[in-house]
Amino acid sequence: MSIIPENEQNQKQVQILNELSKRKVVEHNSLITSIAKMDKTPLKMFELAVSCIDTEEPPKDHTVYLSKEELFAFFKVSDNDKHSRFKQAVEKMQKQAFFQIKEEAGKGFKFKSIVPIPYVEWTDYNDEVKIEFHREIMPYLINLKKNFTQHALSDIAELNSKYSIILYRWLSMNYNQYEHYSNKGGRRAKQVEAYRNPSIKVKEMRLMTDTVNEYHKYNDWDRYILKNSLKEINAHTSFNVTYDKIKKGRSIDSIVFHIEKKPVAKNEYYKQEEQDPVYLENKADREAKQKMLFAEAMQSPYTKLLGEKWLINVADMQDISTMTGLAEKVYPLYDELKEARGLKGVETHLSYVASKQEGYSKRNVVKYLKTAIEGYLPTVALQDLEQPERANYKKPRSLEEVAKDFLPDYQNETSEAEKEELRRLKAEIDKKLRGEGLDHE
Repeated sequence: MSIIPENEQNQKQVQILNELSKRKVVEHNSLITSIAKMDKTPLKMFELAVSCIDTEEPPKDHTVYLSKEELFAFFKVSDNDKHSRFKQAVEKMQKQAFFQIKEEAGKGFKFKSIVPIPYVEWTDYNDEVKIEFHREIMPYLINLKKNFTQHALSDIAELNSKYSIILYRWLSMNYNQYEHYSNKGGRRAKQVEAYRNPSIKVKEMRLMTDTVNEYHKYNDWDRYILKNSLKEINAHTSFNVTYDKIKKGRSIDSIVFHIEKKPVAKNEYYKQEEQDPVYLENKADREAKQKMLFAEAMQSPYTKLLGEKWLINVADMQDISTMTGLAEKVYPLYDELKEARGLKGVETHLSYVASKQEGYSKRNVVKYLKTAIEGYLPTVALQDLEQPERANYKKPRSLEEVAKDFLPDYQNETSEAEKEELRRLKAEIDKKLRGEGLDHE
């Protein structure tokens, strides 16, 4: 019988779960795309240990500490056999678990096999668990300035398949880049959207999930690896994910995922908005970017054109989300059209779009205009290939053409005397060619 009252135990459990829900896991992308040679328990234990690392103050001796209560809460273990199961999981992680990392090096690749956690220490009378990371894994966990991924530990806790965890980490890597470049800029609109709709070869995904030699038939692999993983991810994480199969010939060559972020649910136990510095920083960045985009949109010549064509009205121009949406998603595409056809070409396109606009499209003018220009740009590119004269540029002048600007004009005139001299020379050459004017020995 426990000496702690049941309500206090429940409160302690809630506090531990709340603490875990705030944790973030930060890893280098090379670790995300590596081959995890381990099952779900060692992989989840590794993720839990990584969440204990303070990236601002890296742990001394590569060591972190967590409590057994925290560990059992993370794995949702409450039976009497939990201590022996913990021991078995640690032994399995140290004997079997390792990452295979592939990195570009010179003209080829460098391959590394790293046992991430070679040392774990605990006692049967103490709640503390000491976890020591291998020195070779630390560069993938600390001092990360670029090419790293951050995801919620609470999402990992809910996943019950190794493949779900691996796919979730990879999807997070791509979606992180989508959010980063959406907020900070630095990529074209198509590139940013590609991060939210990432593609991966089936061969690469088999490598990443360590299923090269399993489920040889694609349908079996699709059912047991892909569909089951996405079912878990959609049910238990912050993502809603769908996918399309891309064929090459008669076989499936690659998979394109479509990632959407679920609305953030209100947490009953703590206010993340007030306590999470990462959330606050991202919120401030989003607000600053929104103000900048709104200002850019109001000064853009495209806004004037849209108003003249009655594609937007005064209410639209006063709506921040509409104007920032135009600046972020539509105006960069108009820049591409302007480059190919000039501002007049943009105006002609908008006149056509206005003539075809239906009432329903006015409810989401950003989506309507974005769809219209995305459909038109490929046509423009094709026209420029077939009819270069339609493009908004002139063919570069030749060196001879430029030189004429600096040389005097000469008329092709020949005097009668010069003509007579040319006829005489021609006649003389003809004789010599016939052998008539040659001296013989």
